[in-house]
Amino acid sequence: MSTKTFEYVNYLWDEKKALEFGDDQMALFLYRSNILGADLRITNYGGGNTSCKTLEKDPLTNEEVEVMWIKGSGGDIGTLTRSGIAGLYTERLRNLKNVYEGLHDEDRMVGLFNHCIYDLDSRAPSIDTPLHGLLPFKHIDHLHPDALIAVAAAEDGEKVTKDIWGDTMGWVPWQRPGFDLGLQLEKCLTDNPGIRGIVLGSHGLFTWGETSYECYMNSLEVIEMASEYIENKIEEKGSVFGGQKVDTLPAAERKEKAAQLMPLLRGLCSSEARMIGHFTDTEVVMEYINSNDLDRLAPMGTSCPDHFLRTKIQPLVLTLDPNEDVSDSGAILEKLNPAFEKYRQEYADYYETCKKDNSPAMRDPNPVIIIYPGVGMFSFAKNKQTTRVASEFYTNAINVMRGAEAISAYTSLPRQEAFDIEYWLLEEAKLQRMPKEKPLSRKVALVTGAGGGIGKAIADKLAEEGANVVLTDIVEERLQEAADTFKRDVVSYSICDVTSSESIVEAYKKACLEFGGVDIVVHSAGLAISKPLEETTEKDWDILQSVLVKGQFELAKQAVAIMRKQGLGGDFISIASKNGLVSGPNNVGYGTAKAAQQHMARLLAAELGEDKIRVNIVNPDGVIVGSKIWEGAWAEGRAKAYGISVEELPAHYAKRNLLNEIIYPEDIAKGVFALVGILDKSSGNIINVDGGMANAFVR
Repeated sequence: MSTKTFEYVNYLWDEKKALEFGDDQMALFLYRSNILGADLRITNYGGGNTSCKTLEKDPLTNEEVEVMWIKGSGGDIGTLTRSGIAGLYTERLRNLKNVYEGLHDEDRMVGLFNHCIYDLDSRAPSIDTPLHGLLPFKHIDHLHPDALIAVAAAEDGEKVTKDIWGDTMGWVPWQRPGFDLGLQLEKCLTDNPGIRGIVLGSHGLFTWGETSYECYMNSLEVIEMASEYIENKIEEKGSVFGGQKVDTLPAAERKEKAAQLMPLLRGLCSSEARMIGHFTDTEVVMEYINSNDLDRLAPMGTSCPDHFLRTKIQPLVLTLDPNEDVSDSGAILEKLNPAFEKYRQEYADYYETCKKDNSPAMRDPNPVIIIYPGVGMFSFAKNKQTTRVASEFYTNAINVMRGAEAISAYTSLPRQEAFDIEYWLLEEAKLQRMPKEKPLSRKVALVTGAGGGIGKAIADKLAEEGANVVLTDIVEERLQEAADTFKRDVVSYSICDVTSSESIVEAYKKACLEFGGVDIVVHSAGLAISKPLEETTEKDWDILQSVLVKGQFELAKQAVAIMRKQGLGGDFISIASKNGLVSGPNNVGYGTAKAAQQHMARLLAAELGEDKIRVNIVNPDGVIVGSKIWEGAWAEGRAKAYGISVEELPAHYAKRNLLNEIIYPEDIAKGVFALVGILDKSSGNIINVDGGMANAFVR
């Protein structure tokens, strides 16, 4: 087999890897699915569907039966595994034609798919199941390539299909996915025997093959032909989207403006529920949002159901000048508020006009996609993955508009059709089946000193409870190692020296650009110096004050400015120490700095309550195992003060607390979570995580 060369899609089939699967059709089906999903020009996260049919033993009759394996509801072909598919008796699925009563019967048919289940460990079958089951082919791909949807969304899409592929491709006009659409595909094949695939109007592509590789190659070749056709049309036309109306700002200016604007947009988008943000300013996006045709195309909305289910039917286009000074939050909010109010009202009108007696209640009317010509595109959704994917889907929609406009003219779905998809009872049922959100879901945390020790443990705990986290530290290598322990879309990191206000600015800018703002700040960065008074130098004193006290002051000051822009409240946690409450030997510099941290937190709590910003303190003590500050001179100093060896320190600290417990970084993380995730009406408080030290009792 020779490697194929494609210009507009990625050929990812590895023959050596495929041979490892032998004749295992299930493994080859999963492999094909994963490499198709790896190319976002072919299909986006959660979009499309793949299947294969195999002969299996019926467990009741021991006879050979055909079983169709298909991506289950809500899955993603790019990450599809055995646990994400549904297995159904093909014949039983086809026999559902005998009981189907017409378009009004679609929702009932989905329930009947369960009567066709072969594999008892199946994922719930998706709405696309009959589209695959009623076709006879062993391997089928249903994809949403930008180029194909451009053909499908062009006003003369059926004619263009014939222009590109002649009689080798079928055409089925737009119809909502369901059993009847499966019947339409079956009829199209019957009427056009020998075709290699079918274009679904305003929707996507069906292709097939007798083997997984044949199916893969067929899909790639069909997409390549459409892509080449579109690029030739663009070349003939000479310009896209009517040329440029607005100049793109330089990259650094775009990022700066976006970072300043993000918290304001996040606050506005969170009027119903807190949202997480994402920003993109790719070349594809900028060409579209700066164009003369933006004002015409944006209100039309997207065409493919997979697009608008994630992006809403249309974006909000800001009327701010690209060169506008966005540093004055009050003035910018005055300009943004009317635009958001108008968008929400238009969405409510759309709902009221299109709703039916049994429609679910209106969902959040805020925009998902926000366009700022000259600057970039923002998206807001319930978590980072969802908002990133929404941005990717709208980029796909831009590619579709680009292609359709080059071919002839772009068309979108009628509003009623779009509504019937968006508020489909089956879609609502899918939303209701979503797992309950975690306590810190939709929140963004920034943790200093997160490259290891207590800071890393805190970041781990906050992420485990649903937060997005920006890790900061002064050593990039530690940050990279820490970040690599998290899944995608959970964390980002920024090198940050808390003694530098400029460095802190950059860290918060990263939080704004990556996630939309910040809700929780934990000052865990620190160092410890244990010396008697006569040995404590001015340098020792200054660095302790700079890192622990000045660093906390600057972190809090900048965090509050962002939190006030968002208008969503927030949390600031100071990781102080028992030593701020208890007098001990050889500790004048460290103990004084920790006491200053504690009192500053109390002062901030008193000042920021009206903003719903809560400020609290966690006091660790004796965190030796896994703590960075105990690696070196501090441990030696404390051991000397107590007249013991460094190796004896963990046992010494455990014996001196009331519970006789060793305290770990994870214990401090639990204290932080208690304050930000459970005790939501506490401010100005201290939680001691020290095993019980009577001389450190707050009262």
